[in-house]
Amino acid sequence: MIPTHRHTNEAPTPIALTSRASQAVLELQYDDHEPFELSFEFLRVYSPSAEVLGHGPGQEVLQTGKRQVQIVAIEPIGHYAIKPIFSDNHDTGIYSWSYLWWLCQNQQALWLRYLERLEEASGSRD
Repeated sequence: MIPTHRHTNEAPTPIALTSRASQAVLELQYDDHEPFELSFEFLRVYSPSAEVLGHGPGQEVLQTGKRQVQIVAIEPIGHYAIKPIFSDNHDTGIYSWSYLWWLCQNQQALWLRYLERLEEASGSRD
C-alpha cells in the first residue's frame, strides 16, 4: 500500500534542483542524501493539481499519454515550492518541498501503482 501524502514541515528542502531535458528528469539534491531523479512523466502524472487529484478521495483522474512530456520552465513559489510548466500546457501543480520529498521517498511504489492503473484502464503512456 502506498502511504498518503501529508504535509509536514519536517521534510527537507532540496539544496539543488537540476532539470535535465535531454534525460527528461528533475534531479533533487538533499543534504546527506544521494541525488534523486524524478522523470518529467512521473512528475506530470503525480501533479498535485485539482486537474489530476480531483477535489477529494476517489476523484483522481488517470493521466495517459504523458511519456514524452517535458518541463519547459520551473517557477519558484516563495521559499516552499516550485511550479513546473509542462509541454502539454499543464501549469497548475504546486509541488511543495514536502510533496517532492514524499515523491522521492515513494517513487518506486507510486510508479508501479501508476502502471497498474494504466493497465486496468487499458490506458497508454503514449
